Amino acid sequence: MGGLKIFSIFTSRNVNHTNNNHLLPSSNNPSHQNLIRNDHSNSTNAKDDASRNPVFNFLQRFMSGAKVDGGSRTEEEEKVYSWLYKFAQSQRDLVFEYVRSTERGLSFKEAERRLKENGPNVPLQYTFPSWWHFLWNAIFHPFNIILIVLSALSYVTSDSPNGCIMLALVLISVCLRFYQEYGSSKAAMKLSEFVRCPVKVQRCAGRVVQSELIVQVDQRDVVPGDIVIFEPGDLFPGDVRLLTSKHLVVSQSSLTGESWTAEKTADIREDHCTPLLDLKNICFMGTNVVSGSGTGLVVSTGSKTYTSTMFSTIGKQKPPDDFEKGVRRISFVLICVMLIVATIIILIDYFTSKNLSESILFGISVACALTPQMFPLIVNTSLAKGALAMARDRCVVKSLGAIRDMGTMDILCIDKTGTLTMDRAIMVNHLDSWGFPKENVLRFAFLNSYYKTDQKYPLDDAILAYVYTNGYRFQASKWKKLDEIPFDFVRRKVSVILETESITEDRSSQFSGRFVITKGALEEVIKVCSFVEHMDSGPITSFTSEEQKRILNLGEELSNEGLRVIGVAVKRLLPQKSAQSNRNDGPIESDMVFLGLITFYDPPKDSAKQALWRLAKKGVKAKLLTGDSLSLAIKICHEVGIRTTHVSTGPDLELLSQESFHERVKRATVLARLTPTQKLRVVQSLQSVGKHVVGFLGDGINDSLALDAANVGISVDSGASVAKDLADIILLEKDLNVLVAGVERGRVTFGNTMKYIKMSIIANLGGVLSLLIATMFLQTDPLTPKQLLTQNFLYSVGQIAIPWDKMEGDYVKTPQIWSENGLPMFILFNGPVCILCDVTALFFLWFYYEAYNQMNVVFFRSAWFVEGLLMQTLIIHLIRTEKIPFIQEVASWPVLSSTLVISAIGIAIPFTAIGDVMGFTELPLTYFGFLLLLFIGYFTVGQLVKRIYILIYKKWL
Repeated sequence: MGGLKIFSIFTSRNVNHTNNNHLLPSSNNPSHQNLIRNDHSNSTNAKDDASRNPVFNFLQRFMSGAKVDGGSRTEEEEKVYSWLYKFAQSQRDLVFEYVRSTERGLSFKEAERRLKENGPNVPLQYTFPSWWHFLWNAIFHPFNIILIVLSALSYVTSDSPNGCIMLALVLISVCLRFYQEYGSSKAAMKLSEFVRCPVKVQRCAGRVVQSELIVQVDQRDVVPGDIVIFEPGDLFPGDVRLLTSKHLVVSQSSLTGESWTAEKTADIREDHCTPLLDLKNICFMGTNVVSGSGTGLVVSTGSKTYTSTMFSTIGKQKPPDDFEKGVRRISFVLICVMLIVATIIILIDYFTSKNLSESILFGISVACALTPQMFPLIVNTSLAKGALAMARDRCVVKSLGAIRDMGTMDILCIDKTGTLTMDRAIMVNHLDSWGFPKENVLRFAFLNSYYKTDQKYPLDDAILAYVYTNGYRFQASKWKKLDEIPFDFVRRKVSVILETESITEDRSSQFSGRFVITKGALEEVIKVCSFVEHMDSGPITSFTSEEQKRILNLGEELSNEGLRVIGVAVKRLLPQKSAQSNRNDGPIESDMVFLGLITFYDPPKDSAKQALWRLAKKGVKAKLLTGDSLSLAIKICHEVGIRTTHVSTGPDLELLSQESFHERVKRATVLARLTPTQKLRVVQSLQSVGKHVVGFLGDGINDSLALDAANVGISVDSGASVAKDLADIILLEKDLNVLVAGVERGRVTFGNTMKYIKMSIIANLGGVLSLLIATMFLQTDPLTPKQLLTQNFLYSVGQIAIPWDKMEGDYVKTPQIWSENGLPMFILFNGPVCILCDVTALFFLWFYYEAYNQMNVVFFRSAWFVEGLLMQTLIIHLIRTEKIPFIQEVASWPVLSSTLVISAIGIAIPFTAIGDVMGFTELPLTYFGFLLLLFIGYFTVGQLVKRIYILIYKKWL
């Protein structure tokens, strides 16, 4: 996947990080020394108290948000947490001293010095591998190495044609894999390109009289101590302690996965019991401003930010791939068998012929025949074919092995926001105080959203879209805006003052006159209401405490269903009353009439339910891993069809023992309020304890740890840069049905690969053992090296069509995994069938034709050549299916064509001039009649062995 180094999450430009050990103020700062000393003392005292009082220890773990990350923190992480909490708890004047800054900001010279000292503001980079890295990985494959060694030995023994053939196979395989993976990497790099992010910074200038200047610098050049000015849409360039704020709303979804925004304010001092991400006066690197404005003091940059602590485990080795481990074991076993068999054959041939060079050449030819020469090419062709098919479905496959892993994947962990859901608010309903739909509620909510101008929220867009798309005609043009009381975090509501264009017309109308319309947090709207309306034109009654409690309970029930709820209230003003005179007096937002509630939710994608149902039918279980609330997660699961029998939350997982944690993760289908580290622990638990092949679909910074650890990491092109960098597959369209197609292609790829592995090992091993038996029995070479290599070359070429073969429908319905014991037992059952076929031909030639004497050696080799080639060519049809070949199941046309062409060439060679050159002679028709009977018997015995094997092991491939 490439190397990791210090770099920005938001850019892909390489940088040199000179020194990043001083992002926190240096220890020679007296204030910082006191800060760390006090923190260490407090931590020590807390630990002593906890050790003396187990109950206190439990409560501290339960209540504190500082320890819900799912695992013990490193020393560096503890420093970052402690540093941020100290700023959150400190007064505004003291925070400047901690970072050696002033209220005017840093001077340009000091900022330049700190930039050199701390290095660029770049917490982490996933560096895309260079071309030579992909080339090296493509070359360094066990079977490629075997072929290269055998090729070198062939050249040494003057067998240049064979050496050229093997080098050509290696070259084609390496080029195919290099082209596909390097091309995918370049495509992913284009997706990760980042436009420079300018940041407004307050700096001071002047030698005698210093003045404050607002300048724009790149976010990479921001240093601790800088004062940043931010507006809607801005990204925070580091961890920031707010200095001033005005109606500030921040999205932390890139860190938490929660779809809703967070309110931030500078005028507050937090305590240590507040969870880190809930601190009101701290904003984190990578989060962005939704609305409002303010200034903040940068307290941490680069690798000392909270964001950087999320990536402490990125780049560590994933669980070993069972397929790759199995392939390496096979290669080592084949090397051992190759050395033993080749040595025996060389010795037997030498004692018979007394010609050492010819004996060594024949031994090398046998070793070549034992090697699955087409394995790298077959595997890479199958993977490249799958990658091209996924590219047509608008996917970028960065790692070819991920396609095969998708075929073995049996659990898909999904982050909710932006993957299962559309990541936008949709209005659901407009309800009165009793929970019944009421148009009057929608009318005044619409007018509030239509005329408010100070800040536009996604909820306002959702209300307007609901009205327009459902055909309501509320005639906003007949109203005129007089004033607006904008949203703030004390009131948590917004009000607009409107009047009809002509208040003298139709005074009897309930919508005529001057109104103040308020909407906002339900509990805050209820506080300013003294009356409640029950029907559109019915009486308005006093708002009793019982009714207030009932409405709050209704709001809580709706929230538990995963809906976001706001309240709507209205108040009629007297025409002569001036709005401006009461603008700041408060009475305008009082004695209001409570109308009802507006509900919203983040809807699931149209394709989500169908895709998850199709995945479930194919044996892939879905688990929802989200930072959102449990109630919202459960609602989404009900919408898309994920069972919610077993659910859990991050804080609950934190209180469990290791064994209980693994058991809970195994059973739960919904895991909510998870931190990034907890998502990582869940994935690792499923892999290591559950022995599952895990895929993870996510698009945020908070998903990066899990994406890196999963067997198959999947992201989307609109995801965070670091998420795309760490993913194996990038979806260019957020359609989950693409994953279903990917799973199917992964299983076809895996199945075709297993066909070749099992077929080639059985055929090659059986053929070589048959050669050994024939050599020992006949005391001479059954085939010359040239004939053996030609037979092996034709057989290998015939297998190129395997990646285009089809799989049976039942095979792609379930996850397919590599079985450590499956291959040896498969060889043990089926290998003797091949040997039996060859030995039968040997004895037929010996006894029927009395072929093996000095007069008929050419005839024997011609007959043995044809029988061996046909047997190796036809074996694919026996191995590829559980059913009876050619009767119940027929291979794809490329495989059938390949079989016919290679078989025809093999039969024709002895009758051509090429056969004369290679030392062959024409064969009688009676021999071909024998071959027909031989292969009918071979398929009959093979099918019988197949049924016994399936009966015992319940599967075939």
